Amino acid sequence: MSLYEDAVLTLKAYEDQPELRRTYLDHLSAHPDGMWKACQAGHLTASALVIAPERGQVLLTLHRKLNMWLQMGGHCEPQDVSLTAAALREAAEESGVSGLTLLPGGPVRLDRHPIPSPCNWHLDVQYAALAPAGAVEAISDESLDLRWFGYDEVAEVADDSVVRLMEATRARL
Repeated sequence: MSLYEDAVLTLKAYEDQPELRRTYLDHLSAHPDGMWKACQAGHLTASALVIAPERGQVLLTLHRKLNMWLQMGGHCEPQDVSLTAAALREAAEESGVSGLTLLPGGPVRLDRHPIPSPCNWHLDVQYAALAPAGAVEAISDESLDLRWFGYDEVAEVADDSVVRLMEATRARL
């Protein structure tokens, strides 16, 4: 199964946000290259909120280009066999945490947001990744900083999309 086929199946199985889900599926239908960064009409991305429920904390990255506190995530790569694999790879690369596991049940949320040229949109498929006890993070080249925040601190540092992802993740826990 190709990454494109996996994305279509994943989105068809996702039951929340029906209008946005339809937008993602329509985009893929109209753009066979819609999984890849080269698709200037927009492309799917995969991200994961790294969470330590036993500590009541989430790990956020201060994105180097955007200078915003965000969950880990980014573009799909040719070696990714699924959206879940892409999200887990991105989370591990950007957090430096080994032993992450995705929360069962598929994506937690979808978030479509504009990005600077040459592409128009990121259609982000968002997951949650559970950090193992004693997880140690390491800043990647894509980050200015990496920090654990208590659930109640996230709204003070991150935008609404991250807050909604955290709330949806906590509801799923």
